[in-house]
Amino acid sequence: MPAVDQNSRRRHATGLIAHDPDTAFAGYTIFAPLTGSGEVYLVDMEGRTAHQWTFPYRPGRHARVLPGGDLAYNGVLPGEDALFPMWHKYRGGVMLRAAPDGTVLREHRDPLQHHDAHHLADGRILYTGLEPLTGADAAGVVGGVPGSEAADGTVWADTIREVDAEGRTVWSWRASEHLDRDAYALHPAYAREHWPLINSVTPLADGNILASLRSVSAVVVISRATGEILWRTEPGTVSQQHAPTELADGNFLVFDNGVFRPHHDVPYSRVVEIERASGAVVWEYHDPAREFFFAPFMGSAQRLANGNTLVTDSPSGRIFEVTAEGQLCWEYVVPYFAGYQESEVRGLFPAEPNAVFRSYRYAASELPWLDRAGGAS
Repeated sequence: MPAVDQNSRRRHATGLIAHDPDTAFAGYTIFAPLTGSGEVYLVDMEGRTAHQWTFPYRPGRHARVLPGGDLAYNGVLPGEDALFPMWHKYRGGVMLRAAPDGTVLREHRDPLQHHDAHHLADGRILYTGLEPLTGADAAGVVGGVPGSEAADGTVWADTIREVDAEGRTVWSWRASEHLDRDAYALHPAYAREHWPLINSVTPLADGNILASLRSVSAVVVISRATGEILWRTEPGTVSQQHAPTELADGNFLVFDNGVFRPHHDVPYSRVVEIERASGAVVWEYHDPAREFFFAPFMGSAQRLANGNTLVTDSPSGRIFEVTAEGQLCWEYVVPYFAGYQESEVRGLFPAEPNAVFRSYRYAASELPWLDRAGGAS
């Protein structure tokens, strides 16, 4: 063994890095380490574990506390074949709801689910999936690296499904049916195996659907009634973005990764607030040293009740909070570097990262079941 740990992330400080209690939004932060085998952690403002869940599936991206206290967890369905080289990186397949003590209350399975599954309080789940396009349908997808389709020339296209508490499909949408191929062309550096790579899907207050199309750098609003695109970000506004959410005033908060950002030779990530009416960026955060904060993939942002924003720098396992003025007031680095339990992912990421897909902050009042001494009451 070398005398010096060769994992550069692990050599640096982990756990709580910074905390200004006068400006930070007090509460508990939840995350599911992507390197883990099914652990979900809830940490307090001092970085101490206040509660933990353990599930029999490695994370299929993230976990979230629902109104009422149940946990929504997206796990990876074991034993599935890879549809294309990167499929094992972000596939899911198991969408469950659990009580605070970890008891699984309900589970829905779909082996084609990936990235996001938004659990609603009434038991419905809105989630992203795939369908295969072949022949002329595959050839009609514009852009990407020529010849980089999946096996047999297949292009896997995104779908969105909503199921009820019994697992019955109550709404669905297909990119192949509703997206204009030229208007939503793959970036020329992306493989043609997956189009347009929807990495986030959430319901809006007006009943329509907000989605993030990473490989075409677009955030869109989809009509629930017709499936048509009602709104999209102007090209160049965001680049390979993640996790758009609707704010109370109707604006959208987006984690803008910044990969292939037009007219910028040095990449950096930022969080932006986009006014829906004009499409203009009306607020943004980037690190004062822009190049320091750069997440080439994954990432999320949550607007907190006091106006602060919780940011997940996913590849670095770094979770931090900034004020509306852009001042950092809380920072935590995930300390879990355990190797992936399944060789299917270890082969893609051999360096044992401490990555997380998303994190969320909750006020103590949103967790009435939490025993402050630790555990579920």
